[in-house]
Amino acid sequence: MVVMKSDSVRVGTQQAPHRSLFNALGMTEEEMKKPLVGIVSSYNEIVPGHMNIDKIVEAVKLGVAMAGGTPVVFPAIAVCDGIAMGHVGMKYSLVTRDLIADSTECMATAHQFDALVMVPNCDKNVPGLLMAAARVNVPTVFVSGGPMLAGHVKGCKTSLSSMFEAVGAYTAGKINEDDLKEYEEKTCPTCGSCSGMYTANSMNCLTEALGMGLKGNGTIPAVYSERIKLAKHAGMQVMELYRRNIRPRDIMTKEAILNALTVDMALGCSTNSMLHLPAIAHEVGFDFDIAFANPISEKTPNLCHLAPAGHTYMEDLNEAGGVYAVMNELLEAGLLNPDCMTVTGKTIGENVKGCVNKNPEVIRPIDNPYSKTGGLAVLKGNLAPDGGVVKRSAVAEEMMVHEGPARVFDCEEDAIAAIKGGRIVDGDVVVIRYEGPKGGPGMREMLNPTSAIAGMGLGSTVALITDGRFSGASRGASIGHVSPEAAVGGPIALVEEGDIISINIPEMKLDIKVSDEEMAARRAKWQPRQPKVTTGYLARYASMVTSGNRGAILEVPKEAR
Repeated sequence: MVVMKSDSVRVGTQQAPHRSLFNALGMTEEEMKKPLVGIVSSYNEIVPGHMNIDKIVEAVKLGVAMAGGTPVVFPAIAVCDGIAMGHVGMKYSLVTRDLIADSTECMATAHQFDALVMVPNCDKNVPGLLMAAARVNVPTVFVSGGPMLAGHVKGCKTSLSSMFEAVGAYTAGKINEDDLKEYEEKTCPTCGSCSGMYTANSMNCLTEALGMGLKGNGTIPAVYSERIKLAKHAGMQVMELYRRNIRPRDIMTKEAILNALTVDMALGCSTNSMLHLPAIAHEVGFDFDIAFANPISEKTPNLCHLAPAGHTYMEDLNEAGGVYAVMNELLEAGLLNPDCMTVTGKTIGENVKGCVNKNPEVIRPIDNPYSKTGGLAVLKGNLAPDGGVVKRSAVAEEMMVHEGPARVFDCEEDAIAAIKGGRIVDGDVVVIRYEGPKGGPGMREMLNPTSAIAGMGLGSTVALITDGRFSGASRGASIGHVSPEAAVGGPIALVEEGDIISINIPEMKLDIKVSDEEMAARRAKWQPRQPKVTTGYLARYASMVTSGNRGAILEVPKEAR
C-alpha cells in the first residue's frame, strides 16, 4: 500500500474526526483514497492579471482529476502594483511576498497536501509562491494567469508604462486631454499581467527558466485558449511528478537559479528580479548575492528588447518561440547548465532542444545581440557600497556614463512635485531616499517619477537614484535598490543638494564626488530618523526585515516567522 502524506489526516481510527470534516466538504470515499492536491489560487476581482485565474484553476482541477488526483483549492492574496502605485498602498506591495509565502506554507502543511499546483500571475505573487514551494517541498507545478495583450494607440502598440508616460506628456503639454483619454481607454485592453517585460512577466518567464513551469508559462497570452490547455497539462503533470517523487528542491538548485539569472540577462527582465531571485535562493539554502549578476551579465548577451526597453511585447515573444527559444540560443552558446531537472520530468537540455527562434527581430540570435552584455547590472561605489541595480538594456546610450548635480528628496511625492513643476532640468540626478525596506517602510516601487521624467522628454538627460525600487516598467538611467539604505545610515543619506553624482554603467560604478573627509564629517552629524509608522503590519515588517550588506534584499528571518 502506497503511503501518502495526506494519510496523516485521512487514514486510521484517530483520523475519524478528520474524515468527518472531509465528509462535510462533500468528499467521497473514492476521492479520499487519491492523492490530495492543493491548488493555490490567486484569483481576485481587483487585479487585472488575476481576474481570469478562476478559469485557469478550473482547468487545473480537471487536469488533476483526469490524472488520478483529488484537487482542492485554497487562496493566495495578490496586490495590483499599478493600482497601488503613487500612494501609501505601495508600501504594502512588496511585503505581501512574505505574507504569501508564509500563508501558503501554513495552509499546505496544516492540511498535509501530497502535491501542489501554484496559480499566480503578478509581481509578488509569483516569487512568494516559489518561496513557499521550496519550503513545503512536495511535488509542485506552476501555471500563471498569462500576460495581457498589448494596447493600440495611434497605430502603435502600448503597455502600462505608456500610460504613465502619457500622464507626464500631458503635464508637459505634449499631448492634449483627448489624447490622454485615448491612452486611458486603450492601453490595457485585456485581462492578464501587463504586456511588457515588467516584474510579473519577468518572474513568470524565470519560472520556466528555473524549471518550475511548463513551456509557455511566461508568454502564452491570458486570453488565448492555449492558456487553458496549459493549465490542464499542469494539473496532469503534477500527478506525474507525484508518482516520480520529483520535488521543488530537486528542481530549484543552485545551478537552476544561476540558469534563471542567465535567462534574466538575455531577456532584459525587471530589476526586481534582483530582489526575488535571492529570496528564492535563500529558501533552498543558496546564499545568493546580487553581485553574482555582474559576471553572468558580462558573458550573457542581451537578446530581447521587450517593452519598456523596446517596441516588442509578450505576445511577440510568444510567437517568436517564447522562453524556450531564448534558452536554446543560450544553450547552444554554452551559457546554460543543460542537466537541471524540470517539472516536465526532463532536463533543461531535453526541453529546449529544437525550440527554434522564429523571429530574429524579437529574439536576436546569439551572434547578433542587442548588446554583448546582459540586461541588468549591479553598480557599486562610494554611494552604493553594497550595490544598486539598473536595467541596462533600457538605458539610452548617451546615459550610460553620466555626471550631474544631485537633486535630493526624502520621499517620492516631493520628487514628483519637483519633476512636474519643471524644477528638474537636463543633466540633473534625482536622488530619492528614505524609501528603502526599513525607511519606507516597505520599499515602494516608483513608476511615477521615472515615467514623469520620460513623459516630459528628460529620459535621455536625467538620471534617478533611490534606496527604494523603480518599477519593472521603468526605463532610462534609473538605479534602484541602492544599499545600504538611508534609514540605516547608508551613504545615500549623506548626499547634499548639488553634490556631483557619477554614474558609469559600463564600468558598473556609482559614486559621489565628495572627499572621504567630508563624508566622514557628514556621517558624524547624521541622526537616525524616527520610524514613519509605529503600529500595524508595516511596523512589524520593518522591525523584522534585513537590508544589510547583501543589498536591499528582503528576508523575514526564520526565527521571526
